[in-house]
Amino acid sequence: MSSDKLMAFPQSEYDRRIGAVRKLMKAMSVDLLLVDCLEHMSYLFGYAPPAAVYQPALLPLEGDPVVLVRALDAATLSEQSWVEDVVAFRDIEDPIAVLARTFEQRGWTSKRVAIELGSHFLPAARFKAMQAALPQVDFIDFGRRLWELRLHKSDVEIELLRKASAVADIGMMAAIDAAAAGVPERECAAALYAAVMRAGADTTRSALIASGKRTASLHGRLGDHILEPGDVLHVESIPLVMGYGARLMRSTSIGEPDDDQLQAAKMLLRLQEEQFAAMKPGARASDVDRILRQGVLEAGLRPTYDNVTGYTMGFVGLPVTSDFTRAFLPESDWILEEAMVFHMYTYARGLAFSDTVLVTANGSECLTKTPRQLFVR
Repeated sequence: MSSDKLMAFPQSEYDRRIGAVRKLMKAMSVDLLLVDCLEHMSYLFGYAPPAAVYQPALLPLEGDPVVLVRALDAATLSEQSWVEDVVAFRDIEDPIAVLARTFEQRGWTSKRVAIELGSHFLPAARFKAMQAALPQVDFIDFGRRLWELRLHKSDVEIELLRKASAVADIGMMAAIDAAAAGVPERECAAALYAAVMRAGADTTRSALIASGKRTASLHGRLGDHILEPGDVLHVESIPLVMGYGARLMRSTSIGEPDDDQLQAAKMLLRLQEEQFAAMKPGARASDVDRILRQGVLEAGLRPTYDNVTGYTMGFVGLPVTSDFTRAFLPESDWILEEAMVFHMYTYARGLAFSDTVLVTANGSECLTKTPRQLFVR
């Protein structure tokens, strides 16, 4: 391997992943897997292509994978990926035509080919064009198998998630420290962005920030509001490190909170900590969910509770911004397993709290370490 490679993981990690995928392919009796989801391109091959031009990869059951790459991005692929078999194409070429030519040149036109019909990078028009260009190929839906495979994090993935969580903590405290009456909420965002970039985040898409008098939305748009006494500043720190994300929510009262806010914060934090304590291998997701959901409703903190209380964390690739491969809902009958990682969150009375949580062999660990409290500025 060239010393100028900037791969996210050692080669042994990619070899392990490829081996696991090939077992799934063999079980389905498919000869070839077409990969185009950004998350799975990165997971298997180390390359996360820009979405402007279609750039899929082909993994045969035996032999080396091949990546179709826009010539403009070939140097990036070479830097980030372990794959050496590359088909570069020019912008004037149709990627589907290049794909068909690659199949023909390698004798794959009569193969059983697995694809992800749910891929955001395979809209109906593109799939129809692919079928027309490769009429003899037997396309088989690979379903959610790659998403499921990614649920269990390896040691090196967990280490990246720890780094992302530490960056999230740094950004959160920077935003909170910047908050005060008379300060624009944009200044809090700017403080967070600067802090996480210095700490090692990939991009400036590192926060969701909103403020107001108990009306802050979890997914509000950053505006020009000037913080004033009685406001609640909602900050969600969401940095990525090598594509792996941590998430963390905290609320900050501008000025002293009233008794209702203090009691609501105390109850939310307590219920969530009970939920964390229940997150052990073998626990049923619906039971974990019930602790928080039922507790919040019984305490009268919300009239209804219709959203999830947690969901999968790991590599985050656009256009997907949240991974619901596993989500905590009343009907969730799946079982928690060691090395799963989740964003666990709650929201009521204008207050929000969340952490990135790892399921360990004996329980759970909050990877984010920001003090679990209602901050006051």
